[in-house]
Amino acid sequence: MSRSQLTILGSAIGTVILAAVVYLFFFNGHSDSLASSDTPKAGYSIRPDDRAIGSPKARVVVIEYGAPSCPVCASFNAQAVPQMRATYVDTGKVYYIFRVFPINGAVDGAAEALARCAGSGDTYFHFIDVLFRNQKDWDPEFNPPDVHAGLVRIAAIAAGMDQAKADTCMADKANAERINEVAKEATERYSINATPTLVINGVVQQPGNIPWATLKHTLDSFLSKK
Repeated sequence: MSRSQLTILGSAIGTVILAAVVYLFFFNGHSDSLASSDTPKAGYSIRPDDRAIGSPKARVVVIEYGAPSCPVCASFNAQAVPQMRATYVDTGKVYYIFRVFPINGAVDGAAEALARCAGSGDTYFHFIDVLFRNQKDWDPEFNPPDVHAGLVRIAAIAAGMDQAKADTCMADKANAERINEVAKEATERYSINATPTLVINGVVQQPGNIPWATLKHTLDSFLSKK
């Protein structure tokens, strides 16, 4: 099963809410929440600020809406994503985009900010992978002793950041606004309400930890279309 999403905040607050709560979260604040709209719209678009790997000319574009603090996303990342990369992304058949859909607004926003500060391409995806593999050290669901300290430690391990640099990255208002914009589009265009959810060539897939055999069959079916 996938991680369900909570109720969406009003659009007037949405563009600034993550920036306001990133540090409040670390001092007894609460995370943000989102919810789905009624009807998904067809098609897809690639954002200039997307983090992606593979060939932009690939016949199949896979957009994953995931959350760094989502354990189901971590399982999907460990089980199916490496095989998808080796079989389809690295061979030029699939262009893979990862977009953060913040189920745990403040902490997902902070984690994504750190990953983006680390870099793009494989550097970004390596950071996301380290976040997934070490959720117990920073994800509130696992009750770590100090979420902020855990994220700072991940930044040091994955990207060699010191605490000052990590704190500056996590406080970036522009990043918070971008995450809210991406999440708003996800709910309005695709009715995303859980993570991970894949959108393949504009077609929304059933959310959850898709087994590799199922994902492979789905990708092959898209590749076979003329």
